[in-house]
Amino acid sequence: MIDIKLLEYLESFLTPRRQGLNKKVLEERTNHFTVAVEDVYQLHNTSAVIRSCDVFGIQNVHVIEEINAKRIDREIAMGAQKWVDINRYSTTKECLTTLQRKGYQIIATTPHDDSKVLQDFDIDKPAAFFFGREQQGLSDQILKVADTRLHIPMVGFTESLNISVSAAILLQHVTSKLKETNSNWQLSEEEKLEKRMEWAKKVIKSHEQIIARYHDNE
Repeated sequence: MIDIKLLEYLESFLTPRRQGLNKKVLEERTNHFTVAVEDVYQLHNTSAVIRSCDVFGIQNVHVIEEINAKRIDREIAMGAQKWVDINRYSTTKECLTTLQRKGYQIIATTPHDDSKVLQDFDIDKPAAFFFGREQQGLSDQILKVADTRLHIPMVGFTESLNISVSAAILLQHVTSKLKETNSNWQLSEEEKLEKRMEWAKKVIKSHEQIIARYHDNE
């Protein structure tokens, strides 16, 4: 439970513009959709996906590092890693189990097999979109358990898009459609308060001293 008075005290050290921006962004955030990347080799691709998640309001990203351990490329992500929650997994199984327990349907993005066209995807149920390695794509482990396989229609000679481009196109489509519905897609009020607290701490370098001073004066 967030201490509202402490939150308001901490936010008083932010500019009115920063306070307003945090609240505005949080109104567009969602956990109805989430994104998972499986052992993407090129670091800048993972970072660019995280950036797209921030742009389109996806609060949680899941990074599987079973084969390729990586760090976040700050230049590509352009600070997005500060505002998006990055969940790391050492195995694909761990990630799948976690998301399934949270009630997400597993969506495998692949241009092959019997995959559905993006425009036909049903956005009503919570969904976790999985993106795979640049050359190999998603592992058989994910493809076998996926509730749906999805692809972006293409009409050129090129068979596939870069993973970060695919993620951006997909997220723009599904989040736009989601916001046209009456679904309860936004973060809960408690989640918004938690994020406001986290984000205030990330902006205010001396937040520990400020919080200690607040408690001393209680």
